[in-house]
Amino acid sequence: MQVYCVFGDERVMRSKYPTIFSAVLERLGIKGKYVPFKIAPGQIGQAVKSIKVLNISGANVTIPYKEEVISHLDVLSEGANIIGSVNTIVCNGDILKGYNTIAIGFMDALNDAGYDLEGKSALVLGTGGAARAIVFILNWLRTSSVFVAGRNPEKTGNIVDCFGGKAISLYDLENNPLAVNIVVNTTSVSSPDESPEMASLLGRFKVKGCELVLDLNYGRSENFWRDLARRNRAQFMDGLSTLAYQSRRTLALWTGIQAPPEEFLKAIDKNL
Repeated sequence: MQVYCVFGDERVMRSKYPTIFSAVLERLGIKGKYVPFKIAPGQIGQAVKSIKVLNISGANVTIPYKEEVISHLDVLSEGANIIGSVNTIVCNGDILKGYNTIAIGFMDALNDAGYDLEGKSALVLGTGGAARAIVFILNWLRTSSVFVAGRNPEKTGNIVDCFGGKAISLYDLENNPLAVNIVVNTTSVSSPDESPEMASLLGRFKVKGCELVLDLNYGRSENFWRDLARRNRAQFMDGLSTLAYQSRRTLALWTGIQAPPEEFLKAIDKNL
């Protein structure tokens, strides 16, 4: 019996990782369990040590520990080292190796949707681990320009220093119309209940030439990113397709099995 898990704060108990992976493991005939673990602030190091102690076969890492977890791992993949964020841990004997499958999962999801990023302009909102992965892949896929908006100037500046693009203040969006083809939300908020301030800001945000709004979150009945897409007559995507594709990459790292993406998409459709 293989045991897999996901580490996060209290929001991990709402994660769809356990539902999706459990369904896929069963469909593929893999004897395994997938469980969420809520980790208290300052305890991610001890959680990582428990992987070896409890013989956990692999782990995911979610908000807010994707960057903090790095110092507790033995080695990083090239991509995770460049991005500076980890969402997947592979246990190989006594060695714990960190990977980032968010960037490639995002690329796979856009390819599946038939959206070509080359030559397009993009706005990324957020400054955490997911933002780093998305800004990295946007630049790697040859977008013409990438704007990064966040509340923390130091973090925003660090992202563009690492990967390229232009840092702007989140509050600049209120009064300065921005011309971009794709808007990507990497923050943890999507509904008015989660952030009345962000809902109000986006209600005043003017964007020109927008074709696609992609929110990495999912499962919100009210979603101000979807509202933004509607106002601009743009396509809207939530984060479930990205989740499916990044999970497929994660399973391959854990087991060596290259499961068809349809297995993860079916698991999402069936269980949500």
